[in-house]
Amino acid sequence: MFGFEKDARLENNTSQNRLQMPHTGCGHCWPQGGFVYQRARDFARERKQGSELGSGSRDKVAIVRHPDVRRMLLQMKTRTEALRAVACAVASATDIATTHSDAAVRREKQAFVDLMIPVVKGWSTETSVFVTSLGVQIHGGMGYVEETGAAQHWRDSRITPIYEGTTGIQAADLAGRKIARDGGEAATKLTREMEFVQQKLESLRVHELASIAAQLGAGIAALRRCVGFVVERHSSDAKAIAAGAVPLLELFGIVAGGWQMARAALVAHERLAQGGGDAGYLKAKLLSAKFYADHVLTQADGLARTVVTGSGAILDYEDEQF
Repeated sequence: MFGFEKDARLENNTSQNRLQMPHTGCGHCWPQGGFVYQRARDFARERKQGSELGSGSRDKVAIVRHPDVRRMLLQMKTRTEALRAVACAVASATDIATTHSDAAVRREKQAFVDLMIPVVKGWSTETSVFVTSLGVQIHGGMGYVEETGAAQHWRDSRITPIYEGTTGIQAADLAGRKIARDGGEAATKLTREMEFVQQKLESLRVHELASIAAQLGAGIAALRRCVGFVVERHSSDAKAIAAGAVPLLELFGIVAGGWQMARAALVAHERLAQGGGDAGYLKAKLLSAKFYADHVLTQADGLARTVVTGSGAILDYEDEQF
């Protein structure tokens, strides 16, 4: 559709190969025990600077006590949890699409895999750049020198959205080959699965879960709006679709991540109600889902507006005006 047909086919030759690179992107966020997030977290626990707001004391405290540092750590933690969960869901579906005895089930899972591959590729690698950059920021000036290792993680992650086939190509593949080509069928089916989780959260009538459900619902609505826009306009206005393809990919990843975080919140709530498992860990899972809903899923509506109405200036700019 956008002139990337051959490139996309070369990139997406097998499901197994297609999932290797997004796992590299995930790895830069949280490799082998968490050298990125955990390194930043440990530094924030040890580094003392400034006094705690509202404490009335001038004693220096660990920077993990400062609200903005906590925000950055939770951005790193929850985005990584979300993208790894999405990647695992796609990997699981790949196995089922290959081995299930029922041909209809194989086709259904393969359609899901095909839809999600560019999302997992593009969103994971772009998120790894964002997460590792926050790791540098938390380290402050020390993060920019080699001794901490934070800058090395950022440099290693920065290449992944390039040699993966570039984010723009993945986004064009998502919009043109994966959404438009089947009339939005696979994407619409996925949003129904997401909606099932949202409705289950609402049915429990628990305040903290209801707020997660509300943001997930808004994200699903934003995604559906964009899927409809792509299906309706791809034949008549391909340039407008292409101009919004990368924001669409980000939107898709964010909402898919919210879906998985909501699933985790459901399990955590059920385990806590049963009195089983590590209560501290399960409560943290609920808080992570709440943070993701409040700080990441809330971007969905703005991204949808960009996808649907944001092509004008991009296409109207004369070459000489850049």
